Amino acid sequence: MNETPSETRSVVVEREIAHPPEKIWRALTQPHLMEEWLMKNDFSPVVGHRFNLRGEWGGVLDCEVLVVEPNKRLSYAWNFAHEDPAYDLKSVVTFTLVPTSTGTQLRMEQVGFRPDQRQAYGGARAGWQQFFENLERVLAGMN
Repeated sequence: MNETPSETRSVVVEREIAHPPEKIWRALTQPHLMEEWLMKNDFSPVVGHRFNLRGEWGGVLDCEVLVVEPNKRLSYAWNFAHEDPAYDLKSVVTFTLVPTSTGTQLRMEQVGFRPDQRQAYGGARAGWQQFFENLERVLAGMN
């Protein structure tokens, strides 16, 4: 059976954050800051750069930078290879930053969850909420 994009679901988290896009961009692209709110990584904000995100739960995500528009948009492949198709995820995460009068509207969208990946989808929905809370805490501690 051929899958069409309409058969996949996405997780979207949007928040108004009281920090300028430039500061949020640093937290999204500097590996030591990413480790504080997301996961251990070997990230570099260069299109085509392949990197890993290493979760505390022991999983390793294979990623590749797809889009880098400083202070505006960042997108990367977010893939988790697993023998169980319900967890074998090929997705794309995109961060969009829009300046507002009080800071930045930050939008994260992770696309690519198949209908049989209910648990992975639910985990991502909960996980991204936690990541955003961590991100806001990291931002509050940055200069």
